[in-house]
Amino acid sequence: MPDLSTLTLAAGRADHLRNLVLGLARQRLMPRELVVGVMQDDLYDLPEAPFPVRQIRVGGEGMPLAAARNRAAAEARGSALVFLDVDCIPHPELVLDYTRHLAGGPGLYMGEVAYLPGGATDGGIDYEAFDRVAQRHSDRRGPPEGPTEICEDYRCFWSLNFAISRADWDRAGGFDERYTGYGGEDTDFGRTLVELGIPIHWARGARAYHQYHLHFMPPVHHIPSVIRNAELFASKWGHRTMEHWLHAFRRMGLIENTAHGLRQIREPDAADIALCRQQAHQPYASTRRVLDLLDGTDPKMPWRERHAQIEKAQSTMLLPAAE
Repeated sequence: MPDLSTLTLAAGRADHLRNLVLGLARQRLMPRELVVGVMQDDLYDLPEAPFPVRQIRVGGEGMPLAAARNRAAAEARGSALVFLDVDCIPHPELVLDYTRHLAGGPGLYMGEVAYLPGGATDGGIDYEAFDRVAQRHSDRRGPPEGPTEICEDYRCFWSLNFAISRADWDRAGGFDERYTGYGGEDTDFGRTLVELGIPIHWARGARAYHQYHLHFMPPVHHIPSVIRNAELFASKWGHRTMEHWLHAFRRMGLIENTAHGLRQIREPDAADIALCRQQAHQPYASTRRVLDLLDGTDPKMPWRERHAQIEKAQSTMLLPAAE
């Protein structure tokens, strides 16, 4: 059975990182270590843990997420890697679950994610309380009926909570470090795995609880990097990615799709930011909610019909507009 290194990236979010460490310290099967890719000047003051914790400073401008993940993986010593976003608290069986899944065969495994509302962690880490209030993201599928299930759409890969063997990680070559800022590197990595024949699995268990924080969807505060990374993806694979965000930006009058590429028309204003801001009662933000508001969607419309409608509309953002 593989020994697992856990990895995370952090800039700010000191309380979130502390809870991640405390969650790892409650594992039924301890990880070999925790490697923290620190994307800020100062290292963190972290609680004691029953495994080594190593903080690695990661240089680079902005948010070098791809490079930071690669650096953390290069520093890790385990035969398998578990990546958790800094705002995640691992369930006590996460490491054990991933160890079992990885023993079942090669590939990348995506564990469950449950979203906590604001205030859920005020009393400390209480998993029974978390399970009572946590919600599944409405735009993400639930866990498979069996232990694992092949994910047929690489676009569903999300680096929030996943595990992969060192051998498959090395074969994939890590994340493409040309992606900087926000968006695109996850989908690119998923596409790379598919092209190499490395399977992507949905996994039952290996649950992480996402800690509440204010978020914006679509990421209206990251339009330039979304555009840049979408065009980078197109240069590699022949079409853009993040088309749901691009479609929403277009519906908001923020960007346009021209024959020569994507172009930002204007900066988002207060109304745009308010529209995309996560509502106080919501554990997570959703681009679908914004599109439903923009389109005046009948809430009684069947989900499959609405999904097909959005897929068709956003597909026009995959390529430059015709001359």
